[in-house]
Amino acid sequence: MKSDMNNLVFLSVPGLRPIDIDQMPRLGALVAGGERQPLSASFPAVTWPVQANMLTGCRPNQHGVVSNGFYWRESQQVEMWTAWNEKILAPQVWDLMHQHSPENTSAVWFPMLSKGCGADYVCMPAPVHNPDGSESLWCYTKPSELYGDLQSELGHFPLHNFWGPLSSIHSTAWIVDAAVLAASRFQPRLFFIYLPHLDYAAQKNGPDSPEALQAVGELDNLIGRLVDGLQEAYDGSELTWLVASEYVITEVEHVVYPNRLLRDAGLLAVREENGREQLDLAASRAWALVDHQAANLFVKDADPGVIDKVVRLFGQQQGIAEVLAGPRRANRAMDHERAGEVILVSSPHSWQAYYWWNDDARAPDFARTVDIHRKPGYDPVELHLDQATKGVPLDATLVRGSHGAPVQLESQYGIVLSSKPGVLGGKPLADVDMAGVMLRQFGIQPGG
Repeated sequence: MKSDMNNLVFLSVPGLRPIDIDQMPRLGALVAGGERQPLSASFPAVTWPVQANMLTGCRPNQHGVVSNGFYWRESQQVEMWTAWNEKILAPQVWDLMHQHSPENTSAVWFPMLSKGCGADYVCMPAPVHNPDGSESLWCYTKPSELYGDLQSELGHFPLHNFWGPLSSIHSTAWIVDAAVLAASRFQPRLFFIYLPHLDYAAQKNGPDSPEALQAVGELDNLIGRLVDGLQEAYDGSELTWLVASEYVITEVEHVVYPNRLLRDAGLLAVREENGREQLDLAASRAWALVDHQAANLFVKDADPGVIDKVVRLFGQQQGIAEVLAGPRRANRAMDHERAGEVILVSSPHSWQAYYWWNDDARAPDFARTVDIHRKPGYDPVELHLDQATKGVPLDATLVRGSHGAPVQLESQYGIVLSSKPGVLGGKPLADVDMAGVMLRQFGIQPGG
């Protein structure tokens, strides 16, 4: 039944560049009568913080999401890619929508920190970790029985196509088809959908590679399928579309190894297990949780002498543009208790790898596997897994694209598009502006 209420579909698209739009006829047609503006991602321009910025209108020093993982100092444990929504320490758009009116229903499809969030309808990968180390495919959904229904229609979510060497259009296609099915049933007023496909080839082969350009066309076809499916699912009700880059992937030609430098300086400790070197967090005076073009350096007991030594160590390091310690972390809105005592900011064409070993024969076993949970940092080299040996090569120079550094170059700006005029306000925007743009579509003034 057709509704008189406006409904908003928000597509969050990592890696989408302004120059890509000319190669995306379905997306171009969708926004032909609307607006477009430059969009800048806040530092660190990586998945979890940017999505939290968009959904809260706050930066990391307020919402507490400082990277794609957390280091919990009290337990001396690293948590990568498993956190739930309560780690976001600020109200999100669906919370504010509910406060305004219970009719403001919302759905969130695949943003990383959506498990347990306040949206009415949720779908997010949540594989079951078995005692033998294997994983069983599953998704967290709200309502809980929804995944069973989606699985009956579409099969299991293809988790192995979501990240790693088998990344492909199939995972984004499943997200699209599941979103259409959910919209047919629930017709949420806000539908926030994460479409990750442009992330893979651009990091592996470079943002201008033939593989990355092919991915642009593949994604455009799926956006067309999504538009057709949602128009039917909403039964002719009015839809407003917003499409926003999470960040832009920049070509890289240089890599920094913060943990190796800390080790050589006598600040990072390792322990030997079966001839392999494991990072010893308890004994290390400083170590780095790296994340694309950013790193949080954690200093034991926040020792001022060690902090000064770390700042000097990286101050003239090639590939590092800024070293932020103490109150200077506020320069990039990273002055939060979860952040490292020192923050490393990469130059636009350099990135940071987590390696701490100097001899590959002594690297931990998981270094050569696709293992996003045990590695204390992000490892895009997993995209280059050798299918013959089934091993990840320990060569960080293979990576051709990265992101996370502050937006300074023209090539680092993303784009935000709307299907209608009068939505974006006629000026360049940042990721933290997106929450306000969404809320105003429902007559809600941010902070009001």
